[in-house]
Amino acid sequence: MTTDNAHSGSATPAALSGSFLLGGDLPVHRLGFGAMRLPTGSFQGPARDPETGVAVLRRVVELGVNHIDTAWFYRRGEVVANELIRTALAPYGNDLVIATKVGPLLGGDGVPSGQAGPDQLRGLVEDNLRSLGVDRLDLVYLRVGGMTGPGGESIAARFAALAELREEGLIRHLGISNVDAAQLAEAQAIAPVAAVQNSFHVQDQGDVKLLAQCEKDGIAFVPFFPLGGGYRPIDATRMAQVTARHEATVAQTALAWLLARSPVLLAIPGTGSLDHLEENMGASRIRLTPQDLAALGD
Repeated sequence: MTTDNAHSGSATPAALSGSFLLGGDLPVHRLGFGAMRLPTGSFQGPARDPETGVAVLRRVVELGVNHIDTAWFYRRGEVVANELIRTALAPYGNDLVIATKVGPLLGGDGVPSGQAGPDQLRGLVEDNLRSLGVDRLDLVYLRVGGMTGPGGESIAARFAALAELREEGLIRHLGISNVDAAQLAEAQAIAPVAAVQNSFHVQDQGDVKLLAQCEKDGIAFVPFFPLGGGYRPIDATRMAQVTARHEATVAQTALAWLLARSPVLLAIPGTGSLDHLEENMGASRIRLTPQDLAALGD
């Protein structure tokens, strides 16, 4: 399932993080990239310079990243993450895996504020196909709910609609996001689940049981907010001893913790800054010790 390339002197930073077979047939490096912050720093913030976004994406692949996570609704005005990816990277390399999400609907203010029904998902998948410029999507997550925590609703009808699109050949692998164990089981009863994307980081470990289930089933666990974004930011003071020992930043230490925590964890830190990108990719050089993991609460 995983390999460790840490001792390869010629390996790219992403390759140093090891690899994982996504869906059992797509090899990806465990340190990837999230595209959410390319159009804007936050859902309420101004649009970023698209030329900078293109430069970041081209540097992403130069650093060896072959797993990019995006969504059609990652946009601010005329700056759209999927279109930046297409401009920067098409024609895509054979080893590049692009994951996307469907489910949220954009409100009039451009912020996701509703959920698509089963009959609306085909249109959202087709939007992603067009904007990315591909005939088939590598991985599509059903993103459930809003900004609240997972659980409390059935996902069967919506996941079944995506499973039909998979059978048609529009989607290679399916994932689910912002879900609990019951929703994972509900999805697995319909079609194979290749990945789960939930909130998880060094100081937000509420989903350890779901992570264990993913380990058991060979499912990738891909945390959103791996650096503590959203509502549960990382407290840097709690990590000071470990960061100092490795001469690392808080972001690098948090990403190194994810890579050490479980072989099925895939990190997708996002940024619209070339400097932050280089910093994040530096996490692959860090090898946390059992002492470090104990200090960080593992």
